[in-house]
Parts: sequence; C-alpha cells; structure tokens
Amino acid sequence: MLDTINPNNYSYIAKDLEIHVLGGIKFNNLERMRVTLSIKKPKSHNVMRHSIDLYNDTMVEKFVRTIAERIEIGTSITRQCLQNLTSELEQYRIDQINKENQQEEPILELSGKEQKAAIKFLKSKDLLQKTNELIGKSGVIGEETNRLLMYLIFTSRKTANPLHCISLGSSGVGKTHLQSKVSELIPEEDKIEITVLSANAFYYFNRTELKNKLILIEDLDGAESVLYPLRELQSKKRITKTVVHKDRKGTTKTIHLTVEGPVSVAGCTTQESVYEDNSNRSFLLYIDESSEQDRKIMQYQRLLSAGKVNKDDEFMAARFLRDVQRMLEPIKVINPYAEFLELPQTVFKPRRTNTHYLQFIEAITFYCQHQREKKYDEQTGEEYIETTIEDIEQANELIKEVLLRKSDEITGACRNYLEELKKYLKQNNQTKFAALEIRRKLKVKKTTQWRYHKQLMESYYIRKVLKKKGETIVHYEITNPNEYTELEQQITKALEQCIIDIDRSTVPECSTTKMEQTT
Repeated sequence: MLDTINPNNYSYIAKDLEIHVLGGIKFNNLERMRVTLSIKKPKSHNVMRHSIDLYNDTMVEKFVRTIAERIEIGTSITRQCLQNLTSELEQYRIDQINKENQQEEPILELSGKEQKAAIKFLKSKDLLQKTNELIGKSGVIGEETNRLLMYLIFTSRKTANPLHCISLGSSGVGKTHLQSKVSELIPEEDKIEITVLSANAFYYFNRTELKNKLILIEDLDGAESVLYPLRELQSKKRITKTVVHKDRKGTTKTIHLTVEGPVSVAGCTTQESVYEDNSNRSFLLYIDESSEQDRKIMQYQRLLSAGKVNKDDEFMAARFLRDVQRMLEPIKVINPYAEFLELPQTVFKPRRTNTHYLQFIEAITFYCQHQREKKYDEQTGEEYIETTIEDIEQANELIKEVLLRKSDEITGACRNYLEELKKYLKQNNQTKFAALEIRRKLKVKKTTQWRYHKQLMESYYIRKVLKKKGETIVHYEITNPNEYTELEQQITKALEQCIIDIDRSTVPECSTTKMEQTT
C-alpha cells in the first residue's frame, strides 16, 4: 500500500522491496509521472536512488534491469513492484485532483425559520428604506445613498445584466472600507476578492467559475494588467484566449480557454481619468468627504475604542442581509414603462448611461421580487416579473447624484474642489479669490490646485480677473456660481417628467376600465 502521510516522502513497502518517492509527485502534468525513487530491500543498507518517468516504458524497462543487478533481485519481482507503485501513484493523483475540484466554498443552507424571516423581510413595505437601515446597523457609517446603491449593484450579480461600480475619492477617505463593509453583506460563495492578479489569470478560471459572481478589486492601481479582460467580461459577458499546447505525442495544437460571465465588478481608485474605459461601464460612487461625514466616523471610532459598539448586533445584521441575498432567485425582469424613460441631453455618453439607468431599475425590481406577481410568457412559458412605477421612483431618487456626476464636464475631485470653493466664497461674501488664500483655507496642495484650476479654466468655470494698477497677486472669479444647481434641477425635472409621462399613459386605460365596469 502507498503511504502518503509525509507529502515529501511517500513510502511503498512490498514483501521484497521498499520504495520511497522523494519529493512527492506533481499534479499539474498528467501525461507524465516524473519521480525520484529510493529503492532497497527490506532491512538492507544497499540503497539505489534514481529519477525516472514511470510512464516511459523504455526507461522503466532499463531501470528494472539496473535495479536487479545493483540490489540483486529478480527482474520480474522488480517490474511487478514498479507497476503496482505506478498504479497507486496514478490513482492517488486522480483522487487528489478530484478532491481539489470539489473543495468549493460550502453553501450555507438556511433553516426553515431563517428562510421565512428573510422572505418576510423581502415582502415588507418600504423594503429599500429598511434595507438601508440594516446596512447602517451592520457597521457602515454614513454614506446613506452610496451604501444602498452599492448593495443594489452587488445584488444585480444574480441578474442577466449585472451592474458595476467604481468608488472614487481622495486617499484615506474610506473607499476600500465602504466596499469591504458592503461586500460583507454578500454570501461568501458569491464573491471573489482580488488584491493583485497577473495579466492572464482570468483566463485560467474554470469555464463557469465566475458566472454571476461579484468580483471585488481593492485598488484598481494594483490590477492594471487585468483591466482589459475585466472590461470584456463586463461588455461581452465572456472572454476567450487562444494558446498553443503540446499533447503527449509532442504534437502542437491550438486550444481556446473560455471563461463565461456575467459578473459584477467593483473597484476603488483615486484616479478617475486614468480608468475612463472602466468608469464608462460603471456607476461612479463619490465618497462623502464632508466634515459631517468626518464627524460621524470619528464618533464611531471613539465609541468603538470605548467598547460601546455592540459588535454582535452588527454581525447579526450582516448575517441577516446575507440570508436575504440567498433567498433571491434568478428571474427575468420586464419594464413595461421603459419607453417613457428619457434621460436629459446633458448626460455624458447617453447611450451607455441610459442602459445603466434601465438596468438599475431592473435591479430594484429584482430585489423586490417577492412583492411582485409572477407572470409567464405565453409563447415560451418563461417566468418573469414586471417593474412598477414605485420601482422607477425609488431608482430616480437614488440615481440622481450618479446622473448629476455623469452630466458634469469636470472630474469628481475637481467638482468637489469647486463646490467647496463656492461655499467658502459665499460664507465670506467674496466674488474674487487668490490661489494662495484658497489653498490655505481648503488645505489643497499647490500642484493639485494648479491641476484643478487648469481644468476649470479650460471649461470656463473660473476666469482670471484683470489686475488693477499696483496689484501683484493674480485673482480669479467663478463665472456662474449657480451652474451646478441649474444642472441638478434639469436632471430632477427630466426624471419627474418621466413619471408624469407614465401616469398619463396609464390614465386612459384606467378610465376605459371604469367605463366598462359602469356599463
């Protein structure tokens, strides 16, 4: 019998021979059985060591004669022992490979009581509001809109058209922390967390290993090499790589490595412009860097240090939301009001943004599936649920900030600087400002401010003020202090108009039905 307790020294002890496999065997090259053997008779000190491929019959036959001469044993006994050893090693390798393939994350099965509690929650009124409150109880401080948006985007992994998000903000504001905390509300078997990955790593996943998974990237700066296959997975829902492979006969063949999606991808970065191709495919979530958010986080940190935060309550809230996720079943969503949903013309890249908008509404409908009547396609028999006006209203409220940012000509970091600048000027009743004054008040680096000013001047958001006689310092002024408010009003009006158009389209049907009932 083969003894594999020591992974670096397998032992095979027969009646006439004692064989040790030094260094174990490799599991990644099934067409070979390259081993280093130590062979001797039981209770003998005459040891023979040799490296050999046990699948090479010519080498094995020559090795048998060498053993017979060196150890003084019959060739038939030696040949039989080596054949038995090869069979044992072969079976052990197959068993180990099968075991590794089956070692997936165990899927937690909920008890009947847990299932009922999760379904009852999913059927409750004001589901999104209650979900947001639970997310807060799980330890996510502030970020009320971003955390619910992110949770719904992560939930969309189970749909046919998953959504993606990129968290943006300056260094140290909690981008990765927010993503990490919200991802804790997703079952372990449904997500893959990545810190660093090689360029070709995605192509070597099993064909369906990534299907309907949430892929979390801590920092996009550390995953530049895999951004291209990720974009292909986002857009085409599959990636394929052609490689050259030699079979056991040495014949060169071309094989195709295919990995299927769809997947939901989430990442964090401080550099919005660097990852434009990825940001075009994703929801951009700008982290709240306000002083109010700072106050909330620091107060939580103080309470945590004082031992006044109930971590058990946080754990139970997170666990319950994971149970809720497990009770969501894949189902098709149809939006009967889609033709009335028009985005404002100011939105950047309207074609892709329009798709994101419609998919986000579908994600909300999907999350509310236990509150929707299941219908069946008369031709195909496929089961589906329909979007309601309430779903669209909730989506409009949540996505307003995303659309506002998508409509902006300048980057998010530059917009944050401009809005803080406006706030400062308003508080001090100023219309003009000097770069040094603002740099000191807002604590901005000189090079960063120069970059912001260059972008703002190119887009004509600020302009230089002509120097008066005797002035040495350059002053600037904002061209239109209300431009962002006006843009927000345009988007709000466009979204409200969508609801008005839907209401108008449904009124005649209701009126006709009432008239028929009266008749």
